[in-house]
Amino acid sequence: MIISVASGKGGTGKTTVAVNLALSLSLAGKSVALLDCDVEEPNAALFLKPEITEAEKVCIKTPKILKERCDFCGVCSKFCEFNALFVVRPVPERNVEGDVLVFPQLCHGCGGCALACERNAIIEEDRPVGIVKKGFAHVDGGEIFVAYGELNVGEPMPVPVVKAVRKAISIQHVVTIVDAPPGTSCPVIFSVYGSDFCILVTEPTPFGLYDLKLAVETLKKLKTPFAVVLNKSGEGDEMIQEFCTQEGIKILMKIPLATEIAKLYSKGIPFVLMLENWKERFWKLYERVLSCLSDK
Repeated sequence: MIISVASGKGGTGKTTVAVNLALSLSLAGKSVALLDCDVEEPNAALFLKPEITEAEKVCIKTPKILKERCDFCGVCSKFCEFNALFVVRPVPERNVEGDVLVFPQLCHGCGGCALACERNAIIEEDRPVGIVKKGFAHVDGGEIFVAYGELNVGEPMPVPVVKAVRKAISIQHVVTIVDAPPGTSCPVIFSVYGSDFCILVTEPTPFGLYDLKLAVETLKKLKTPFAVVLNKSGEGDEMIQEFCTQEGIKILMKIPLATEIAKLYSKGIPFVLMLENWKERFWKLYERVLSCLSDK
């Protein structure tokens, strides 16, 4: 079973929910995997402190021009809709040599330019864009398989690294929890797609409500079952409750805006390990997810 944890905006508490849910299931004897797909800011490992046993580079194919074969016709640059190639045509009377400029960070690695070139003047080579790390976290007798990605600094496209993290999903784990990046853009789509259920984490603020609406519309288009966890619950809950009631969305759990939770978070300590009854509450959250799926 794959449960993704997402939100329309950052800072709502996705990782808080994902980590504490994974720990609660693990301590109850479930075989659990946690995949952190927020590859621009992965932080689940800060709380679980896994022992890394495997690290794998993530590469995308990038064109390399064989100038001895190229006649600078410009077909490759016309084919590329991302403007990753720019052809400088030769001007002999001005002593200008032909050239093909490649902009690697604009390249999406589709390989179309190499197919379009009739002179076979383009080959592809691997360009590293990030890394995926895998290992196991052992906390209070429970074991969690952890995988997370790190996008290289300056790289504009996180999706290849997100895909590589998602490949760590294995049937040997009864429950896989995917900690998705914030927002509703491509990295979120690739993180959530294929999940059995999605938990949307929101906060009772106008920004939280606005971005929750965007996330709800996205999941409807993906046809992924979902429900809401309200984090930092307290003043302002009514606006979230009213929206969820109007849309027929279940609120599965409320996590209060509490000083003790914030203090533990600031120290990198999952609060289910320190605060009474919270392991049981997250187990009930899991049971409510199962109930939502059985109602479909």
